[in-house]
Amino acid sequence: MKNLLLSDFNTYLDTVPFSDIKPEHFKPAVEKYITRTQQEIDAIVQNPEVPDFQNTIEALEFSGMHLSRIQSILMNINSAETNDVWQQTTEEILPVLNDFYNNIRQNKALFDKVAYVQKHVNPDTLTTEQSMLLDKTYKSFVRNGANLSDQQQQKLREIDQQLTRLKLQFNKNVLHETNSFELLITDEKHLNGLPQSVIDAASDLAKQRQKTGWLFTLHAPSYIPFMKYQKNRDLRRQMVLAYGSRSFKNDAFDNQKIVLQIAGLRKQRANLLGYKTYADYVLEERMAETPQNVLDFLDSLHQAAYPKAKTELQKLEALARQDGIDKLEKWDVPYYMNILKKQELQLDEQKLKAYFPLNKVLQGVFEIAGRLYGLKFVKSDRIDTYHPDVQVFEVFDETGKFMAVFYADFFPRAGKRQGAWMTSYKDQWQRNGKDSRPHISIVTNFTKPTATEPALLSFNEVTTLFHEFGHALHGMLAQSHYPSLSGTNVYWDFVELPSQIMENWAYEKEALDLFARHYQTGEKLPEEDLKNIKKSLQFMEGYATNRQLSFGYLDMGWHYRFDPDNDTDVSQIEQKHMAKTQVLPYYEQNNMSVAFSHIFPGGYAAGYYSYKWAEVLDADAFAYFKEKGIFNPEVAQKFKALLQAGGSEHPMTLYKKFRGREPRVEALIKRAGLKV
Repeated sequence: MKNLLLSDFNTYLDTVPFSDIKPEHFKPAVEKYITRTQQEIDAIVQNPEVPDFQNTIEALEFSGMHLSRIQSILMNINSAETNDVWQQTTEEILPVLNDFYNNIRQNKALFDKVAYVQKHVNPDTLTTEQSMLLDKTYKSFVRNGANLSDQQQQKLREIDQQLTRLKLQFNKNVLHETNSFELLITDEKHLNGLPQSVIDAASDLAKQRQKTGWLFTLHAPSYIPFMKYQKNRDLRRQMVLAYGSRSFKNDAFDNQKIVLQIAGLRKQRANLLGYKTYADYVLEERMAETPQNVLDFLDSLHQAAYPKAKTELQKLEALARQDGIDKLEKWDVPYYMNILKKQELQLDEQKLKAYFPLNKVLQGVFEIAGRLYGLKFVKSDRIDTYHPDVQVFEVFDETGKFMAVFYADFFPRAGKRQGAWMTSYKDQWQRNGKDSRPHISIVTNFTKPTATEPALLSFNEVTTLFHEFGHALHGMLAQSHYPSLSGTNVYWDFVELPSQIMENWAYEKEALDLFARHYQTGEKLPEEDLKNIKKSLQFMEGYATNRQLSFGYLDMGWHYRFDPDNDTDVSQIEQKHMAKTQVLPYYEQNNMSVAFSHIFPGGYAAGYYSYKWAEVLDADAFAYFKEKGIFNPEVAQKFKALLQAGGSEHPMTLYKKFRGREPRVEALIKRAGLKV
């Protein structure tokens, strides 16, 4: 088969020809485009003209475009549709790419040219976006060792190679552990309490795996409803302990040593570059700026959330005592929380699902994006995908101009990692009159359709779809000139604003009326349910906030407080840093860190706080929409401008342009029903 990665794609809208791409195609393609990129770098270095923004910074920005795209395709497939061969291919290629990129970042002659431009360029001759690119380019060299000695640079390379290998192994281990656990129920009485749709899905899965009974797994669409509805406490306990012990069994798939090594290597890397800790290194390029600012921020929310979390758990304990349970455990919380929710809000989540068929919710977010930003989504059958489940849409603006390709991949499978995320297969940029439009993807693990029902979403899945779609809008609406400043290429503690603000529309009657319809009768969501969904914003919010803060503290424990010489027990480290948020007993056989994909292989190291940070931004920003109207065209246009700008300006500048002032934490405190 011809290797299509070796040339430009001759496809509709330059989309990826997934069906014709094989794992063995990547190595020769990477080798070819490394050579081409090196030629582009050599041309910049050997240019006899005086270094300036165009011949150095801009030329560097647009070098390696093919190589970058090949890498994004490989990494995305390895996350969404992997197997042993894809994993092996990724493991072989990533170190080669990292080594090559280190060669560029540690190229002294190239850095000298970049530094010359940084020092001598007249700022008045640059646009705001060009100034951002210059600053980002210069810092990327410094932060990746350009000022180090040859010996230090070699050490940095070794660290980066080790980190790449360890992060890939971490993901492989967690995926294996998630896929390998099965709870097979053969006695029908143990289905007591489970909704019929959950039972049907478990039956379908058992049949697929040639087993008799009902099969439950650690994948979210199976695990979450099981924990909410399963009356049998011992079975709930089995599931929780299985989930919490993934990669924590002292076997071939254990991540304890890997976690310690990653944290240690990150600290070494930071020290080598002149930073005290990895958190100091990371936060230099964040809105929060310093580790102490992050801890102060977490503490300010902790004071509001912790007392409420304790009060909320007392309500669950009272319910559990009615069932003869003296001590509330973590496998009891989702079950009794669901009961309490029904009592306090009269909100039956299972009945609620009937009003959220996936196809209607998807059309709903499309309609909302149309009303806010003038976008139109047209399903396409002309674009190839990597799996039959993936849907593809062409996106247009109000004038009919093509804006983006949008891939949507909703259902779990063995080759897909857990969670939900947005990514891209092609960057947006503008150059020489050409506007390269992005190819954006969202990937989730939603409940699949069964033989008797379409895919019906829990309300949590609805907000997840809105969340990831908010990220997608950030990419689709991008109007930057430079790929590294386009769309979601912003400060990490700003990147969640577009996603989290989008969730707010899922709670508003005016938006829900557009799509929340019973899948059988077509009736609108009842008014009472609408009110209760709104109330649910504050339901158990103290507990939920405290839980998020615990992850933020744990993240800072690993990346700010970590001492490689003395911190050698993963359980002890975890208990120490999560102690102030602990409201339930700790279980020695469970561990969060070893499966904490966000901060170890993922990009949230020293940045998990950004979810709550962005909640402050989104609550304050949505308060502006509420004040003027959730579809107010003037406010929507201002927010659209923020989305279009990507990383071309400092995020606080963009926010103040939108809001007219800096964000205020009071909006979040009010929305969550917390008190300081």
